[in-house]
Amino acid sequence: MNKTVNINLANILFHIDENAYNRMRRYLESVKRSFANTPGSDEILADIEARIAELFHEKLANERQVITIKEVDEVIAIMGQPEDYMVDEDIFDDEPKAASKEPKRVKKLYRDIEAKYVAGVSAGLAHYVGVDPIWIRIIWILLTIFSGGSFILIYGLLWILIPEARTTSQKLDMRGEDINISNIERKVKEGFEDVAERVKNVDYEKVGNKVKSSGKTFFDTIGDIIMFFFKIFGKFVGILLILAGGAGLIAMLVGLFTVGIFDSVHLGPLNLYELVDATNTPFWLVGIFTFFLVTIPLFFLLYLGLKILVTNLKSIGSVAKFTLLGLWLISLIAIIVLGTKQATSRAFWDSAISEKEHVVENPTDTLNISFKSNDLHWNRKRFNIGDMIVSYDNNGQEILVSKDVQFTFKASKDSLIHVEIQKNANGSTFTNARETSEKIEYSYSLVGNSLEFNNYLTTKRENKFKNQEVRVIVYLPKGTILNFEENNNHCYRIQANNDQDLNGCDVQEYSWRMASNGELQCLDCPEKEVDLSDENNRVKINENGIDININDNSEKGKIKIDENGIDIDVKDNGESFKMKIDENGVKVKTNDN
Repeated sequence: MNKTVNINLANILFHIDENAYNRMRRYLESVKRSFANTPGSDEILADIEARIAELFHEKLANERQVITIKEVDEVIAIMGQPEDYMVDEDIFDDEPKAASKEPKRVKKLYRDIEAKYVAGVSAGLAHYVGVDPIWIRIIWILLTIFSGGSFILIYGLLWILIPEARTTSQKLDMRGEDINISNIERKVKEGFEDVAERVKNVDYEKVGNKVKSSGKTFFDTIGDIIMFFFKIFGKFVGILLILAGGAGLIAMLVGLFTVGIFDSVHLGPLNLYELVDATNTPFWLVGIFTFFLVTIPLFFLLYLGLKILVTNLKSIGSVAKFTLLGLWLISLIAIIVLGTKQATSRAFWDSAISEKEHVVENPTDTLNISFKSNDLHWNRKRFNIGDMIVSYDNNGQEILVSKDVQFTFKASKDSLIHVEIQKNANGSTFTNARETSEKIEYSYSLVGNSLEFNNYLTTKRENKFKNQEVRVIVYLPKGTILNFEENNNHCYRIQANNDQDLNGCDVQEYSWRMASNGELQCLDCPEKEVDLSDENNRVKINENGIDININDNSEKGKIKIDENGIDIDVKDNGESFKMKIDENGVKVKTNDN
């Protein structure tokens, strides 16, 4: 059992056991002694403590974990021993530098406020990509000009999102240099030497610095104003990202646990049930791939929004980021592979066609056309696959059921009724498509003068969903009179060329005769209405009769023919003529002024 001590390192509280504490205390004291007479020693020590606190924080799994000697030794190995840097470096300026044992650190993106003209974004990007800041500034200017100024908004967002490099550790991170005692000391010394040099040469630099200082002061003032508006805009964007990401995550979580109750689940153009059906992949696996593919980008949207709103939000860590990226890439590749397999399973199309002839027992009788449904299939429905449903037959076996059945009526060349059944399906090859279409089950019946068609098709579940459909073409003898039984659930699938230009649903309402040209002629449709009216004249012909009303300045005329008779009334420059013919006889009246 070891005694633990609470320490405050760079304003961060750590729990450390007594032995580790003693070693860290001796190490910091030796570091302090090594920089006793160094200018800026306080800043050097503060940066060293900040770096040590950062390293401890990275190594702890949680805030309650205790720092042991192992973690202390690892941190000291990274920072280096003080005696390694107490030798006068100027003696060895001409000696080649030994290769560092530690790999070079990955650069972090900061704004370089020491080299800034506006906000230091360009200087920070230059450090990150390893080029001179002047090239980044030129690129910004060109992009802003050619984009009509829209890149100013991007600059403002980067201004908000990229933190400043204020501490020595952050400045070393910005340049990708190791944050150890040597580099911290060198960086602080550079700062003091730069100040001393400026003081010594102030008279010589006064004129040159005045312009730059004035420019920076101007841009700082403008920048503060712009920054205020960009911060408001940035917060608004952050809120939108949080709402979008959070709502999306909640929807996906709900969908993950309730996906089975929905008729269909789509991922863009892909129907997940179709994906499972075509590839024989377990639905839970496809669901997981889909979940990761959608939720990981939504999570990063949410995280970005929080990052904008919460300044000191803790990073999720590189391990978590790369793990999520890996899961997303695996899910994307899996969905692409499965989608490709689904597409190739339906790359070809073919048909199986059959035709039967039927003798009309009583050609003069009206032929009744009806359509039969099976509500049990829909009552037993499990879920949708495209236009199909997965249901059960009377034996409890899974079947696919579809209402994709269309009917076309044409004239026969003889006195027989010909019914042509065309079954269509997709497949991975023409042969596979033909075999799949042959396995479609469809039936109809002719009893007396009643022709009854199923308005659905079925096929076994093992045949899979491959866009199965049925097209029924009925050839009727010329002069056949037929009636359709009204079926509003399926009427839109009736195609019949007719003299009234009615659609399938309206066709059901009337009686028809098959003409020799293959067109259905309506027997009881209302007369078409003809309306040739304009601003002054009216000509209307409909089932009620003929109504003509002419109004041309001084000439006026009215002719009306209906079930009540004929009524004519004409006026021309004061002269009038009236005639009425009805069941009472003929009446004529003239008026000549």
